[in-house]
Amino acid sequence: MTDSQQVPLFPLRTVLYPQGPLPLRVFEPRYLDMIGDCMRHEAAFGVVQIREGTETGPATIYDVGTLARITDWYQGSDGILGITARGGERFTVLSTARRDNGLLVGEVRVLPPEPELRLPDEFLPLVQILDGVLDDLGRLYEDLPRHYEDATWVGYRFAEVLPINAGQRQECLECNDPLRRLQLIRSVLGDVRAVMARRTE
Repeated sequence: MTDSQQVPLFPLRTVLYPQGPLPLRVFEPRYLDMIGDCMRHEAAFGVVQIREGTETGPATIYDVGTLARITDWYQGSDGILGITARGGERFTVLSTARRDNGLLVGEVRVLPPEPELRLPDEFLPLVQILDGVLDDLGRLYEDLPRHYEDATWVGYRFAEVLPINAGQRQECLECNDPLRRLQLIRSVLGDVRAVMARRTE
């Protein structure tokens, strides 16, 4: 798909990856209205990571984000709306405008999906680690279809659960090479293990 489309944007201090889950608690009027519109029209909204600024105030955003579609919702005992969304296609932001209610709207172009690539044997040890981590994360991941044979899927799931910085998270999203993403993940895992080893010495 090469044509652009207009979508409401939700700037966050996190990255949503394709096929990944995103739990949100929504309380600002602009986002309550946005979620209501998306649910009524079964439409997507765009999740973009904040480059500078805050989720409730002025912010600049990265140029690549992910479309999100609402899969579940609930009203909390505190009256705050909770939703779960699922990541769809990645997109690049062409331009933005702000509505009177403060909602950021983007003209975006959907990026082509990565070509399918079977997980190379050298990365198979990562599967056992990821499977254990996802099991420990509970309800958010229990209904998520698992595709451990897919190099792209494995890389995205690691990117969303590992303690990596904002720049690395964005790099994993913008990367179009699943092998390069997995190499970054493996490097980060090595760093995490080294830190844990030093703490136990």
